[in-house]
Amino acid sequence: MAPPKLTPLALAVLELLHEKPLHPYEMAQLMRDRCVDNRVNIKPGSLYHTVDRLLGNGYIRVVDTQRDGRRPERTVYGMTDEGRAAFVARAVAILGTVADERPEYTSGLAVIDDLDPGVVVEQLINRAMKLRATIAGFRVYEKQLQDEEVPEIYWVDWRFTAARTEFELAWTEKLIDDIKSGRLEWQHADRHRTTDLRLVGDEDSHEDRGNDKTG
Repeated sequence: MAPPKLTPLALAVLELLHEKPLHPYEMAQLMRDRCVDNRVNIKPGSLYHTVDRLLGNGYIRVVDTQRDGRRPERTVYGMTDEGRAAFVARAVAILGTVADERPEYTSGLAVIDDLDPGVVVEQLINRAMKLRATIAGFRVYEKQLQDEEVPEIYWVDWRFTAARTEFELAWTEKLIDDIKSGRLEWQHADRHRTTDLRLVGDEDSHEDRGNDKTG
């Protein structure tokens, strides 16, 4: 039987246990501090469930139990040799594999010809605004990392996410321009068009460009 496949959250737990034994509360704190939720979907209770599975699979072991006053005991976990081997195997496989990822955005893009062009442009402008806000947050975080002289190898995953977000913004802005200029032609525009595309988003676009010049 093949060994169980490590989930992204399990990989993140084992990554932390490379440093030292930890209890789940410490793991959660470190994941927040290091913005692990940027790459891993962490839901309430999922961390403890993942720790239990790793323990059951022999990838981690109990190394200590701690009690502070009347608080519940905290179990401290360390990584086993089997856990280290599984971690390395999974990480190497991920790096060399092009995953079949299917972003939800593409499902929306696939059906824009069935929507009113004005509505499409309006929603794309909203998306672009949110992407700009995300990128601004990335830049603040990058400056913090640089000021704290955190070695770049520890946030190369974050750099990838930032670059991908910047690409999505540039691509989306180009799509907006293509629709508004008529370069991207609707095949069934007569069914949907209710808006003069020359007017959609002009005010927002001018404001954004002004902010870009002063920012």
